[in-house]
Amino acid sequence: MANSADELLSQRRPEDEKLGIGANLAYGLQHVLTMYGGIVAVPLILGQAAGLSSSDVGLLITASLFAGGLATILQTIGLPFFGSRLPLVQGVSFSGVATMIAISGNGGLEAVLGAVMAASLIGLLITPVFSRITRFFPPLVTGIVITTIGLTLMPVAARWAMGGDAQAPDFGSPANIQLAAATLVIVLLLSKLGSAAVSRLSILLALIIGTVIAYFTGMADFSKVAEGPFFALPTIFHFGYPTFEIAAIVSMCIVIMVTLVETSADILAVGEIIETKVDSRRLGDGLRADMLSSLVAPIFGSFTQSAFAQNVGLVAVTGVKSRYVVATGGLFLVMLGLLPVMGRIVAAVPSAVLGGAGIVLFGTVAASGIRTLSKVDYTNNMNLVIVATSIGFGMIPIASPSFYEHFPAWFATIFHSGISSAALMAISLNLIFNHLTAGNSDQQSVFVAGTERTLRYQDIARLHDGDYFLNGKLYDAKGIEVPVIPSEVH
Repeated sequence: MANSADELLSQRRPEDEKLGIGANLAYGLQHVLTMYGGIVAVPLILGQAAGLSSSDVGLLITASLFAGGLATILQTIGLPFFGSRLPLVQGVSFSGVATMIAISGNGGLEAVLGAVMAASLIGLLITPVFSRITRFFPPLVTGIVITTIGLTLMPVAARWAMGGDAQAPDFGSPANIQLAAATLVIVLLLSKLGSAAVSRLSILLALIIGTVIAYFTGMADFSKVAEGPFFALPTIFHFGYPTFEIAAIVSMCIVIMVTLVETSADILAVGEIIETKVDSRRLGDGLRADMLSSLVAPIFGSFTQSAFAQNVGLVAVTGVKSRYVVATGGLFLVMLGLLPVMGRIVAAVPSAVLGGAGIVLFGTVAASGIRTLSKVDYTNNMNLVIVATSIGFGMIPIASPSFYEHFPAWFATIFHSGISSAALMAISLNLIFNHLTAGNSDQQSVFVAGTERTLRYQDIARLHDGDYFLNGKLYDAKGIEVPVIPSEVH
C-alpha cells in the first residue's frame, strides 16, 4: 500500500508528466536546436586551438554531441544514486575552455582528456559535500543565480543575432540583425496568436520559419550537408590515450569546482521554475550524474559535462516541464553523434536566427529569477544589499571580460564566469548576514533604510492612546483633530 502511495505521489510531480511520442519528439527537438550552437562551440574552439584538422574537429564535435546525449539521458531518466530526474539538458561545459586551451598548449589534447578524467573523479568523490548545502540556497540565493544566468547569457544572444562569427565580414550587418528581429517577432506572434500547442512550440517553429526565410534570402548555406559520412560510430580514444599531469589536473579541479557550483544552481533553478522539490539527495544525485558523465566523456573524445542554462530558459518560456521531453532531446543528441549528416543539417541554422529566439529564452531566465526574488523578505534585513552586491559582482566579467586578466589563473578561472561569481557571492553574503548573525547591527544599512517605509521612534512617542487617522487627518480618542505641523515648519 505504501508503495502505491509513493507511486501516486511521484506521478503528481510536474516533471513526471508524459505528453506522448509526438510532443516528446517536437519539444525534444526544440531543446536540441536551442543548445546546439553552445554544445559545438567548445570542441570547435578547442580543436582549432589544438591545431586539429577539419575532419578531426568534426569528430570532436560529434563526440561532444554523443556524450551530451548520454549525459542528458542519465540526468533525466536516472540510475540509482545518479541523475536528478529533472528536465536538464547536458552538454560540454564552457567554463573550462580557457583552462583546456592552456593545457593543450603544453601537453596536447591527451593531457586535456587526462585532466578532465582525473578532476571529474575527484568531483565525484566530493559531491556528498555539495549535496548537503540546499539549506544555504533559499529563494534569495536561487533568485540571484537565476537572474544572473539570464543576464550573462544575453551577450551570447547578441553575438548570435550579429552573425555568430566575429571574424566574418558580415558580422553585425543589418541583414543579420534584421533576420534575428524577424525571428523574434515570429516567436512573439506565435506565442500570442497560436493555440496552446503552437505557443509551446513557438521557439521551434520560429527557428524553422527563420531558417526558411534565411534560405530564400541567401543567408543559409546547406551546401555542406552532403559532405562527409552519413553514419559514423564514435571512436574510443581517437585522439590518443589520456596522460595525467599534476599541474593540468590541479587546474582542471578548479574548473570542476566551478562546474559543481553552476550545476547546483541550474538544478535548483529548474526546480524553482517547474515548482518541484529539490532536496539534498536529489541535488547530490544530479551532481553525481554530472561528474560521472564528465569522467566517461573523454573516452569518446569529449570534455566536462554540465547543465545548459539556455535550456532552463526554454523550460521557463514554454512551460513544458516533463523530463521525458528532455530525455527525448538526449536521444536526438545521441543520434546526431551517430549521424553526422543530421548534425550538419542542424548546423545550417543561421546564428542570427538563434539570436532572435535567444533574446526571448535568456530574457525569460532573468525574468524567472526576478519572480523568485519577489518572494524574498526585504524588511529590516540586508537582503537587498545581498541581491545588489551579488548581481553587480556577477556582471563584472560580462561588462568587462578582461577584468581579471592580471589575476592568478585559478582566480580568473573561478570568477571569469558571471554565474559562479554571483553564486559564490550570494552564498557567502547569505551566510555572513543571515546565518552568522553574531555582530550584526540592529540598525538597517543606509541602502536598505531608504527602501522601506519607516517612522522615527520620537514621532511614535508623541502619539496618545486612542489616536487615529481618518481621511488623512489625525484625531484623538475624543474625536478632536490634532494639528499636524508640515515638515517645512521648524
